[in-house]
Amino acid sequence: MMAINKSKVALGFIGAGILTLMFGIISAVMGPTVMKDQIIKNTVIDPKNELSYTMWKDVPVPFFMSVYFFNVLNPKEILNGEKPMVEQRGPYVYRKRLQKENITFHPNNTVSYREYRRYYFEPSMSVGNESDVVTIPNMLVLGAAVMLENLPFALRLMISATFKTFNEGPFLTKTVGELMWGYDSGLVEFLNKYLPGMLPTSGKFGLFTEFNNSNTGLFTIFTGQDDIRKVHRVDSWNGLKELSYWRTPQCNMINGTAGQMWPPFLTKESTLPFYSPDACRSMEFIYQRSGDFKGVPLYRFSSSKNLFANGTEYAPNEGFCPCRQSGLLNVSSCRYNSPTFISQPHFYNADPVLLDYVQGLHPTEEEHGLFIDIHPPTGVPLNVAIRLQLNLYMKRVSGITETGKISEVVMPMIWFEENGYIDGPVLKTFHTNLVVLPAVMEIMQYGFIALGLATVVVAALVHHRVKRARHAVVISTVVGHPSASDKEPVKGSHSGGTQEKSIMGNSEK
Repeated sequence: MMAINKSKVALGFIGAGILTLMFGIISAVMGPTVMKDQIIKNTVIDPKNELSYTMWKDVPVPFFMSVYFFNVLNPKEILNGEKPMVEQRGPYVYRKRLQKENITFHPNNTVSYREYRRYYFEPSMSVGNESDVVTIPNMLVLGAAVMLENLPFALRLMISATFKTFNEGPFLTKTVGELMWGYDSGLVEFLNKYLPGMLPTSGKFGLFTEFNNSNTGLFTIFTGQDDIRKVHRVDSWNGLKELSYWRTPQCNMINGTAGQMWPPFLTKESTLPFYSPDACRSMEFIYQRSGDFKGVPLYRFSSSKNLFANGTEYAPNEGFCPCRQSGLLNVSSCRYNSPTFISQPHFYNADPVLLDYVQGLHPTEEEHGLFIDIHPPTGVPLNVAIRLQLNLYMKRVSGITETGKISEVVMPMIWFEENGYIDGPVLKTFHTNLVVLPAVMEIMQYGFIALGLATVVVAALVHHRVKRARHAVVISTVVGHPSASDKEPVKGSHSGGTQEKSIMGNSEK
């Protein structure tokens, strides 16, 4: 009876093991699909996706702009034709607050918005204060001199006299706060009155005056509702499908996203294209290496050497010319024709000759390279560092005496880094939902498979042993208790016959 019960129990365990094994296999097969569907659901730009929509709308993670000034050490010598000497000052760090407003969803699965940015000085993170005094080239004078060098000589003399009237020299010595956010200038007031539209600002003049409390333009991007591969991709900017700053259709293309998030399911073969209104062009980062950020796996994408290469070194960039040395992007066409150039900080990845023209520059990949660390399955950036340098092309212009004997040089003025990283509750939620839970699910899937296999094997062995034991009992029973036909009838009969014969023999006597 006990053997029969053990057999039934073993068969029950075999069935349970098979079910467990099947559940584990189905989970392993379906798990990635379920996870993928969940990522797609939470990646689509939709107010119903509370967490992801809030991250996209208000960008709650810490975001900073660190500004470094190239303080000019020898302004008088530069006017005499000597090589400029600079020292880096900073960083002057500003917390950057981003918020999307005027959000409007459209029937074609796009959404438009304006993103406003505000900056707040962070003294505890800065090396110095906004009251620090630095000397940099005066863009109003040296930039205008290059812009107006083809005017008749008499007009250039008049322009030079105007500079003297408003006490504008070739170099500015101002506080960091004034250079950043603007200072009063009689020349600016004069130009805005008699030559309206010549300058980007109508009030104070500063390098970042137009940045603070401003927006980056009207972006219209895809929500990914119909195709997740298109999520965050720019459909238009300020109503434009392409730009008009550059010389070729390829360079005027508005490619990629707005530079904050990318479509999910990135691979090492993927690239990160994005459009930057500040750089007036689209850029593209390529895969560099794998790693992790506070326990979250990532791919690092960085800029290639071709990012700001000139048309001679990289033919597709010919449309960004007229070019100078490789590593410089001429942005005069989108900066009121001012002779300004963008590069990577300290001329990193640029023609080495640029370093020979200026003393005090020391480029390194760690401090001056551009990169985006991104979580491949979701396309969410974990750690970002976009670093750009603003340079002024300056030289001697006859008739404008403020230029003295300045040698032709691309002069670094400032460089800035915009960086942000996921931290705090957002990182914890991200890590739990997208790292811990998938790992637990994967462990459970293979755990069910292992448990199912072990249960089936052990139960099968038990069942086999029970069957053998029952078989052995049957054989033992058969051998230990012979049947009536197998007893000793011959011996018994023979004995009886002898007895009978003996009796009969006695009677005969």
